[in-house]
Amino acid sequence: MFGKEFQRKYALTDQGIRNTRQATFWTVVVNLTVMGGMGILYRMMSMYMETLTKAAPLPGAAVFLLLVLAFILLSFFTHMQQYRATYGLVYGEVKSVRLSLAERMRKLPLGYFGKRDLADLTETIMGDVNRLEHVWSHCLGYLYGSYISTAIVGVMLFAIDWRLSIACLWGVPVAFLLLFGSRTINQRNSEITKEAGIQVSDGIQETIENIREIRATNQEQKFLDELSRKIDHHEKMMISGELSCGIFVNAASVIMRLGVATTILTGVKLIAAGQIDFMVLFMFLLLITRVYAPFDQALALIAEMLMSQVAAARLMEIYDAGTADGSETFEPKGHDIVFDHVGFSYEDEKVLKTVSFTAREGEVTALVGPSGSGKSTCARLAARLWDIPEGTIRVGGVDIHSVDPEVLLRDYSMVFQDVVLFDDTVMENIRLGRHGATDEEVMEAAKAANCDEFVEKLPDGYQTVIGENGARLSGGERQRLSIARALLKNAPIVLLDEATASLDVENETKVQEALSRLLAGKTVLVIAHRMRTVEAADKVVVLADGQVAEEGNPEELLKKPDGFFKRMAELQSASAGWGTTCADPVLTQ
Repeated sequence: MFGKEFQRKYALTDQGIRNTRQATFWTVVVNLTVMGGMGILYRMMSMYMETLTKAAPLPGAAVFLLLVLAFILLSFFTHMQQYRATYGLVYGEVKSVRLSLAERMRKLPLGYFGKRDLADLTETIMGDVNRLEHVWSHCLGYLYGSYISTAIVGVMLFAIDWRLSIACLWGVPVAFLLLFGSRTINQRNSEITKEAGIQVSDGIQETIENIREIRATNQEQKFLDELSRKIDHHEKMMISGELSCGIFVNAASVIMRLGVATTILTGVKLIAAGQIDFMVLFMFLLLITRVYAPFDQALALIAEMLMSQVAAARLMEIYDAGTADGSETFEPKGHDIVFDHVGFSYEDEKVLKTVSFTAREGEVTALVGPSGSGKSTCARLAARLWDIPEGTIRVGGVDIHSVDPEVLLRDYSMVFQDVVLFDDTVMENIRLGRHGATDEEVMEAAKAANCDEFVEKLPDGYQTVIGENGARLSGGERQRLSIARALLKNAPIVLLDEATASLDVENETKVQEALSRLLAGKTVLVIAHRMRTVEAADKVVVLADGQVAEEGNPEELLKKPDGFFKRMAELQSASAGWGTTCADPVLTQ
C-alpha cells in the first residue's frame, strides 16, 4: 500500500512513510475502539429490551459502568496515540523535508537556479510544503485507516446480514469513485491556481525590487494596476477551484449519507417480512454513524489530497534535479586554469563555442569583449558555478568536474558586479570571507580594500548593521566590502568581474594598488571593460561571438593591425573623446 510510488506521489521521506503507517494503524485502532463503544451501547439496549419483553430483572449497573470506564480509558489512550502519529510525528517530518530541500538545493548547480523563478522556488519550499503537511497530518492516515477499519466492520456486518450491509455501505465506494473520477479536473484547477499565485508573488517581488525606478519614471499606477489584475486573477482561480472541488465533495457526501435512508428502508421492509427483528436494525443504525464518521474529515480533504499531488510533483522536481557532485579532495599541482575546447549554452542560446585558453598562476588574465561574448560565463564556469556539456576545465591539472563544488570553491575568491550583502554588521559581512577570522584580520582586509574611510563615518563603525543587501551603503561602498571579503579569504584563485567599476577615480586608484599588492602570486581572472584595468593585465583573452578571437599581452595585441583588441581600444578612446567634445559647446555657451 505504501510503496515507492506512493512515496513519490506525496513527496514523503522514508520516515514519512513510517509515520503514515503508524497513523494508519492507530486510526484503525481508534475506529474499531469506537465501534466497540457502539457494541456496549447495543448490548445495554438489548438487555433493556429483554427486560421489557420478558419481565426479566435488569442486570446491575456496576458491570456497565466498568465497561464504560474501560471504554473511556481505552479510547483516550488510542486517541492520544493517533494524535501523536498523525500530528506530532508529521511536524518533525515537515522540518526534515525543508532541511532536505535546502540541502538538495545547496548541491544543485547554479544553472538550475538560472532556469527557475526564485518566487516559484520560494513557493515550493514554503507553500507547497505547507499544503503537503496538511495532507500528511490530516488526510493520509485518516483516509487509509478508514479504508481498513470500514473493510473490517463491513465483513462483520455481512456476517450478520448481507442485505442491510449492502444498503448501509453502497454509498462509500460510489462517493469515492466520484471524487477520484474528478481528480483530473481538480489537479488542473490546482495547477492553474498555483501558477496564478506565483504570478502574484513575482509581481510583488518585482514591484518592491524596482520601486525606485517605478517612482522615477512615474509608473506607479501602471504597476499597481498590473499587480491588481494578477491578484484578481488569482482570486478568481481560487474561487473557481474551490467551487469545482466543493461541488464534487458535497455530492460525494450526499451520496454516502443516502446509505442511512436505504438502511432504514431496507430494515423496515425486512422487519415487516419477519426476516429480522428491530434490534438488528438498531445495531446497523448505531454502526452506520461510525462507518461514515471516519470518512467525514478525509472526505472533506480528499480533494486537497488529490490537488496536493501537484505540490508533491514540484518538490520531486527539485529532488530529481542532477546535483553537482565530486571528490571531497582537491590537490591540484599549482593553480593554472585551463579551458580546453569548452562549449556552453543557456537553454537554446549558444554562448561559448570551443573556447580554449590558459590563465596562469601568478598572472592577471583579463577577459575582454563586447557584451554577450561570454566573459562572465567563463568566470563562472571556471568556478564550476555551472557545469559544462562540452570540453574540459582544469585547475592545476585537475578536471574541476570531478571535484565537489564546495571543496573546489575553497580555493576561489570572487568579486562580481552583483554584490550580495546581508542584513548584518559590516564586520560580519566581511568575515563571511573566512569563518573564524579575528576582528583585526577583518579590519586589515577592510583597510586594504579602502573600506575604513567610509566605515569610520558610520554610526557604529564596523558594528553598524547595513540593511538588506547593504541598502544603507552606496554602490561603491558595497563593492569595496565585497573586495574586502575576497581579500580576507586570501584564496589562490581570484575572479574579478570589473571589481572597480563602481568606484570613483581616486578610490579606484587606491583599490587597484591594494589589489596589485595582495593578489601577487595568485591566479587572477578579471573581466574588464576599462582600458586602465586591461593595461595592468599580464595576458588578455579577447572573446567575440563565443570564441577566442585573440590572446596575448596588451602591448602585442595593440600592435596587431585590424585586431579585435586594437579596435576595441580605439573605440573606447573615441567614446571618451566624444564625451569631451560634446561637452565643450555646452561649456562655452
